[in-house]
Order: sequence, then structure tokens, then C-alpha cells
Amino acid sequence: MKTPREIELKLEFRSRDAERLRAAVAAASKVSQTRSLRSVYFDTADNDLRAAGFSLRIRHDGERRLQTLKSDANGAGLFNRAESECEIAGDIPVIAPDDPVAGFGKIEEKFRTEVDRTTAILADEATEVECAIDVGNVCRGGLTKPLNEIEFELRRGSIARLFALARELDVVVPLRLGILTKSERGYRLCDADTDAAASKAEPIVLDRAMTVEAAFEVIMASCMRHYRMNEAVLLETSDPGALHQTRVALRRLRSALTLFKDVATDDRFAALRDDVRALAAVLGKARDLDVLLETSLTAEQRCRVVEARDGAYAAVLARLEDVEGRRIILDICEWLTVGAWRTAASTSAAREQAIEAFASEKLRKLRRSLKRKGADLAEISDEDRHETRIAAKKLRYATEFLGSLFTAKKSTRLYKRFRDALEDVQSHLGTLNDMATAPLVLAGLGIAVSADPPPGPRRKTIRKAARAFESLIDAKRFW
Repeated sequence: MKTPREIELKLEFRSRDAERLRAAVAAASKVSQTRSLRSVYFDTADNDLRAAGFSLRIRHDGERRLQTLKSDANGAGLFNRAESECEIAGDIPVIAPDDPVAGFGKIEEKFRTEVDRTTAILADEATEVECAIDVGNVCRGGLTKPLNEIEFELRRGSIARLFALARELDVVVPLRLGILTKSERGYRLCDADTDAAASKAEPIVLDRAMTVEAAFEVIMASCMRHYRMNEAVLLETSDPGALHQTRVALRRLRSALTLFKDVATDDRFAALRDDVRALAAVLGKARDLDVLLETSLTAEQRCRVVEARDGAYAAVLARLEDVEGRRIILDICEWLTVGAWRTAASTSAAREQAIEAFASEKLRKLRRSLKRKGADLAEISDEDRHETRIAAKKLRYATEFLGSLFTAKKSTRLYKRFRDALEDVQSHLGTLNDMATAPLVLAGLGIAVSADPPPGPRRKTIRKAARAFESLIDAKRFW
């Protein structure tokens, strides 16, 4: 079977917008057609293919049966995936001895997708793009989940055209960057509790052979995926956990941009980072009120905070639904893919250097900065402790981004100790920040605070933070 690379941009839309989107695509294309497709996905009982990064399906297209094996995508909306396919005679996968999934054991049906697919060719003198609109469901037994996607697959020309088409159609109906493959949607349906729950960032796996540029792409893809996974839950459920993780994802994006600014700065870099910061600030107001509701409040105070929290959530949802809020991740994906930073001569050498040396130097500098800012942690001002907290966050995100490069047995053990110590510092400094922020949030709502809180809990937390900081500084470096 041939193994071509498919380059496609995937976006999601709402079910109620399907007909308008189809009409817009049909108007832009000389020829479009719609047909019903049924795809059955297979795996072992223990989902060994999924664990190895493969998806195996048989597509039923009339009388034809097309078997397709795909490898993992980068999960960031723009998919560049290895794919092998062949036509088969029956409804059971045909696994050749030299196939990557040979030897995994008995294969069984796991789930299926049933969609009406509208396809069209959108072409001009320079480019040719195949557009596919899928409207239907992912199904497993009696469970179903709506599936509404539009994919642009590049046949000829510049990748930039994919993003231009996305923006043109986003004027017609709201579109959001797609980060889930159809197989992922099916597995999430199998894991029923996963689909509508907030999720933490997935582990990042880097290879020492990577360049700085390649590692930056992987890290940014992870951050965008983290954001979109939780933004989708937030829009559907207004869940406080999803809001928190969406905000964390934005902080991770900012941290990644800052960490790699020496190799990624161009004419759009600062504006994109500012956009991320501004959106995070909107979510931050709602998050502060969620945190405040976890503290001791009078009945009257709680009522007013709940009212303010509801208003803050409404502002968050409105921001995510407007054009700028909706497009922010698409903007970043476009910049990451075709931005000027990728071809800038001034940073060429830095982009092509090995990631391991870059990682060691960045981690060393961030640790040194944290050590300097947190000196005498128990005695410094609240403002200085806040700066220490920010420095700890930067180091923690960099540790999560780059830690997989240091995989020797001793390094792995040191990494865990260092990460745990860093988490302890962040936890105690976060508690202190919440204590300092709560009266300010209440005052901002016009709620009088009757008296200063007892100093005992604050002093105790400061001592804990200072001890945790000492343990972190004493911890051996893993890089």
C-alpha cells in the first residue's frame, strides 16, 4: 500500500450552520457532490492500535470498501499524517505481514461514523484544494455524538491558501479549529466520561534529534490542543473546571511563545502574544470569582459573588463567540505554519540548532531567575512573592515542555523530584496569592470587608512556601 502524506486543515461548525456552509462551498466551486459514507473503526480489545498511534478503518462507499491505516497527527488543526489505503473485498480488515499493525492481536469493531459528505474542488491559477464537509454522527452501540467538520486538503499550491479559505468561510458561518480526528472522537465516545469533562494538558514528547524549530511546533500544537479541548467543554457546559483549564492553556501558550521568542519573533509575534494575554485576562476575572466562592463568605456576600460570577461567565462566553475570540487559535496555527519567523535569515541558525542544548540553557536561566527572586521568601513583600510565583510558573511550564528530552534513568528520577518540589512551591504561593486577591475582588464588587483576616493562616503558609522553596533550590537539576 502507498503511504502518501496528506496535508489538511480541519475546522468545526455547529449543526444548524451546515446548509449555509454547503451552499457557500457549492457557490465557490464549479462541481460539488454529496454522498453518504459509513466508516467502521477497528482495534484490539485493549486498544493496542490506539496506544501505538494508529487508526484503522473500513469506509463503506456504496459497494466499495476502502481500508485506511493512519498514523498520529500533530493535533493542532493542520494535519500532516502518514496514510496508507487499499480497496478490499469484504468488511473485515486485511492485515499484511509487513503492515505496521501486524502482530497486535485479534481486531474487532470499536465504533463507526455515519456522515453525509459534500465534496468540492476550490481552485485558482496557483492552488487547488479539495473541500469536504461532513455532517453526521459518531456511533457506538446506542450512543451517538454529532460530527460536523469541514476539511481543506491541499492538492496543489501554498498551504497559506488553506487558511485563506477558512477565513472566507468563517464570514459565512462560525468556524473553529478542529483538533480531534474522527478516531479520537470515537474513542472518546467509548470513554463516555471523557467527552464532556475538562482535561489537563497531555504529556509532550520531544526527541533529542529535533531542531529547536521542530520542538517549538510540537509544544505549540500541544498548547493549542489543550485550549481547544477545554474551550469546547466550556462553551457547551460553562464548567468551572473547563474555564480553569482553558485559562491554563492560554498561560501555557504565552509561556511557550516567551520561551522561544529568540527564534520565533517576527512582525506578528508581539500581537499574537498580546491577544493571548487579553483573552486570558477575560477568563481570569471569572476564575477569580470561582476561587472566591470556595472561601468563607456570608450569605449576602455569596449571593453577590454568584451574581458577579454569572456576569463574568457571560462575558467569557461572549468573548469566545465573537470573531476575534473564535479566531485566535486559527491565527496562531496559521502563524506557526506559514509565519515569517520560519524563513527569517537572522534566526536561521538558532532555529536549526539541536533542542537539547537550547533546553538546558533555558532551564538554567529560568532556575537562576527564580532563585534570585525568591531569596528570603519569608521576608520579602507580597509583591515580590507574586513575582516569585510568576517565575515559578515559567520554570514549571518550561519543565513540562522540555522534560522529555532528559530520559536517562537518573535524569527521570531527578526530573520527578524537581517537578514535585516546583509544584509544592507553586501551590503554597498560589494560596498566598488567593489570600491577597480575595479582599481586592470583594472590594471591586463593592462588598465591604469587615476586618482583616487572622494572620495565623497566612504566616503558616508563608513558612510552608519558604521551606518548599528551599527544597526546590536544593534539588539537583535533571538537565
